[in-house]
Amino acid sequence: MPEDGALCGTFFMNGDVACAEGAISAGCRFFAGYPITPATEVAERMSERLPHVGGVYVQMEDEIASMNAILGASWAGMKTMTATSGPGFSLMMENLGLGVMLETPCVLVNIQRAGPSTGLPTLVGQGDMMQARWGSHGSYEIIALVPSSPQEIFDLTITAFNLSERYRVPVLLMSDEAVGHMSEKVVIPRIAPEELLSRRRPDVAPEQYLPYKSDDDLVPPMAIAGEGYRFHVTGLTHDERGYPVMTAEAQDQLVRRLVDKIRLNRNDIIKYEEVAVEDAEVIVCAYGITARIAGLAVQQARDEGIRAGLLRLITVWPFAEDRIRELAQRVKAFVVPEINYGQIVLEVERCAAGKASTLLLPHMGGGVHSPQTILKAIKEAVQ
Repeated sequence: MPEDGALCGTFFMNGDVACAEGAISAGCRFFAGYPITPATEVAERMSERLPHVGGVYVQMEDEIASMNAILGASWAGMKTMTATSGPGFSLMMENLGLGVMLETPCVLVNIQRAGPSTGLPTLVGQGDMMQARWGSHGSYEIIALVPSSPQEIFDLTITAFNLSERYRVPVLLMSDEAVGHMSEKVVIPRIAPEELLSRRRPDVAPEQYLPYKSDDDLVPPMAIAGEGYRFHVTGLTHDERGYPVMTAEAQDQLVRRLVDKIRLNRNDIIKYEEVAVEDAEVIVCAYGITARIAGLAVQQARDEGIRAGLLRLITVWPFAEDRIRELAQRVKAFVVPEINYGQIVLEVERCAAGKASTLLLPHMGGGVHSPQTILKAIKEAVQ
C-alpha cells in the first residue's frame, strides 16, 4: 500500500466498497453520514479506512446534519463525501441547495433503492433521477454521474471529486442497489497527483480577496478557513463579498453565474458510451444496471438482424440533449428502460421532439428488466 494509504492492484469487491476506495484515491479525507441500506457499506468502508490515511469519519445523527457537515469540512479545506439512499437523499435536498449557493465542492453518493417512502430498502430502484436534478428549490444546475459497474463506480467517484473541485459545486453519484451490491473485479491504479484536481486558491492578498468574484470561467477562487482570508458564507442572495443583498439585480447576477458555469461547460462535463449506433434504426437509452442488461438485448437484436444500438448515459445531469437531438434526426425510435415509472424518458422524449418516437419500458423496482423484455420492446419499436 502506498504511503498515502490508497490501495493499488486488482481486487474483488462490491460497488459500495469500490466507491469508498475511489474516494480515498481521489483524496477524500472527511466523511459524514448516517447508515442506510443499501449505502451502508460505503460508510462502513470509510469508517475503516479514513483513520488509517489521516482522515476523519463522523457518524451523524441524521442525513440533514451529514450534508451540513461535509459542507463545513469542505470550507475547512478537505475533500468531503457522504452516502445515502432514497429517504436520506430527500432529507439532504435543502442542504444540497445550500451547497450550490455557497459553491462548495463535495460529493453526495446515492445508492438508489425502490420507493417511495421506506419502500424496498434492500432492493434495486432508479427512482431518484429527477429528484437529483430538481430536488432542491430555486434555479440551479447540478452534475450527476451514473455508474454501471463496480469498476466504473470507482472511476466515477474520482471523476466526481475532480468535477466538484473544478466547478465548485456538489456532484452527485447516482448508483443503484444492483451496482452497489454487485461484486466484480476492480482494478485500482496508482493515481498520479496531477490526475487529481484541487480547488483554485486566491492569488491576491487577504485584504483584496472577494470570495465570490469570478474570472472568465465563472468559478471563483476558494479560500480555506484559517488561512487569513476573511469571507462571509450565507445561503442568502449575496454579492461578490458574500454579503446578503436583497435585490432582483443581485439575484440575477448570482444565479445566472451559478447556472452558466455548468451550462457553458456542458460539453466538457457530459460523457456517454455508444454501441452500434452508426447504422441503428432503434436506440436503447439506458443507465446504471439497466444499461448492462440493455447491452445484452441489443446484441440479441443484432444477432436477429435488427439494427439496434445502445446509448449508455454516464453523465445524466447535465443531460446529453445535443446527442439525443442528433440521433433523433436519423433513427426511428428510442427505447428507454428504467427502474421507475418514467423519468429520464421524459428528457429523451423532449429532445427527440417528435422526430423519433420514444417508448418507455418501466419497472416499479425490486428487480431488473430481463433482456427478453427489452428485446421485445426493440422489436415493437421497429414495426
